[in-house]
Amino acid sequence: MSRARPAAPALRYRVEALNHRAHLFAVTLEIDRPAKAQKLALPVWIPGSYLVREFAQHLQHLQASQGGQPLAVKQLDKHRWQVDNDGQRTLSLRWEVYAFDASVRTAFLDATRGFFNATSLCLMVAGREDEPHALEIVPGDTPAGWQVATGLSAAEVDANGFGHYLAPHYDELADCPVEMGSFWSGEFSACGVPHRFVVSGTGGWFDGQRLLDDTRRICEQQIRFWHGDGKPPYERYVFMLHASADGYGGLEHRNSTALIAQRSDLPKVRKKDDKPAALKATDGYTTLLGLISHEYFHTWNVKRLRPAEFKRYDYSRENHTELLWFFEGFTSYYDDLILRRAGLIDDATYLMLVTKTINQVQQSPGQRVQSVAQASFDAWTRYYRVGENTPNSTISYYTKGALVAMCLDLTLRAEGHSSLDAVMRALWQRTQGGPMREADLATVLRQLGQRSFASELAQWVHGTDDLPLSALLAARGAKVHQDKTPLAQRLGLRVAENGGLTVKNVLRGGAGEAAGLAAGDEWLGVEFPPAKRGQPVEAWRVRKLDEIDGLRGTRTALTALVARDGRLLRCPLTWPDDNAPGTTAVRLTVEDAVKLGAWLG
Repeated sequence: MSRARPAAPALRYRVEALNHRAHLFAVTLEIDRPAKAQKLALPVWIPGSYLVREFAQHLQHLQASQGGQPLAVKQLDKHRWQVDNDGQRTLSLRWEVYAFDASVRTAFLDATRGFFNATSLCLMVAGREDEPHALEIVPGDTPAGWQVATGLSAAEVDANGFGHYLAPHYDELADCPVEMGSFWSGEFSACGVPHRFVVSGTGGWFDGQRLLDDTRRICEQQIRFWHGDGKPPYERYVFMLHASADGYGGLEHRNSTALIAQRSDLPKVRKKDDKPAALKATDGYTTLLGLISHEYFHTWNVKRLRPAEFKRYDYSRENHTELLWFFEGFTSYYDDLILRRAGLIDDATYLMLVTKTINQVQQSPGQRVQSVAQASFDAWTRYYRVGENTPNSTISYYTKGALVAMCLDLTLRAEGHSSLDAVMRALWQRTQGGPMREADLATVLRQLGQRSFASELAQWVHGTDDLPLSALLAARGAKVHQDKTPLAQRLGLRVAENGGLTVKNVLRGGAGEAAGLAAGDEWLGVEFPPAKRGQPVEAWRVRKLDEIDGLRGTRTALTALVARDGRLLRCPLTWPDDNAPGTTAVRLTVEDAVKLGAWLG
């Protein structure tokens, strides 16, 4: 007795590479049983990247037909359309999408690779978002030998992955990016679950086996972190990494992630008898492994355990939450910690990575302006819209959130009742791996920590005071040093030195601000007052800050000569004292390896 083939979903997309030279995808959509006034919409943002990106700007030539007859398409606003039809026969639509954004958030197509998120290509059918969706991926105008990688469930595909895929609803379709091209591909098993890793943009020098081995250690460490000897909440996982000349970033999904890294950060094939050198905090490969660890940890922390505001995504507008400090910040705490626990870095390297995070927060005046909860809520208008005043007006919920996590972890451990590891697992159980609120965290902290942590949450999360990092770290075997900050930081500036000296940011309360320097100033030279009356002014051309420090000797008064908007300006500058506030930076070293090991596991 033959089994009947299941009926095709009533919503069917077909994505084809229309013209890779013009960077165009063609998309068709068939809708069975359409509404008589069928509305369609393209998302304005993609979950995990909190900025309205207006994907509809790249959509063109939208056409509709029914029974072979063309129908009018009425645009309702910036991202919605309506097609009036008879409401009975299948409604067909076709459109094109320009795809030349190589980021992990949108879509890309050229002769070397293709990539897309459904949020950039696939119109949502209003009122039908919870129905099954079918996606057919066809080669179209692609070079021979291209393959497909995606987290979508395959229904009927060929050896290269082209063919038919299924999603139970639009959210699943939107959450499974697609990589196309002649990429490198490898596989491994982590805790009995198959994982695939594909890398585009690499060459024969790439050590794929090392990347697989190290990634497997990260995955196994995280699966055991959340589930002990249990299984993760997915049947398979896909890493999609694009190696580029200059890029970095990642975007998490429920059973996959899209990554970008510099080509130079990939591991290189070694000679037969060479052993891999110990990883340093400054190594690009360490940064790549941290990115892999970060996005994989999101599999649990934000894609399943997530803000209550994200219980159901609204793709038409901003989805605000004050909890990104938890979901991005705590993930940032664990990403490098997982590397240490997996044995990929040593204690000293881990402390160097922590040092970098601490100094990034302490050297940002915005930490006195915004709490990390406010920064989370304002992500849509501040974090992704970086300007010259960004360091003064906001704080990163990634970096400060990571330090909040560290403070909670070290406090719990110091008091001897629990750890943040246990808190995370208890939150997973409490919410059943679903939406949560800050009150859930507070409850679990009280239960496991055997006291209220309301004061800590109020001060560390909703306040702008300093975190008690030095005392907590010293108690855990880390020696805390105070070093002199880089010269630009001591001057209250961030600069670019590319054949000339340009001011990028002027930090609040610094010497540069007091002198009247502004972002965008081209710092051409310096003047020093004459040593004696009647002598000429001493003036010098400069191209680097260090040159100024060398020229001034012991003098603290000088005039910066800058060009701004075509005008030459003189800005009187008082050189800061080496012991002035903001002129020191934290450095951590190993003091007690036993105490440190009890924390780092």
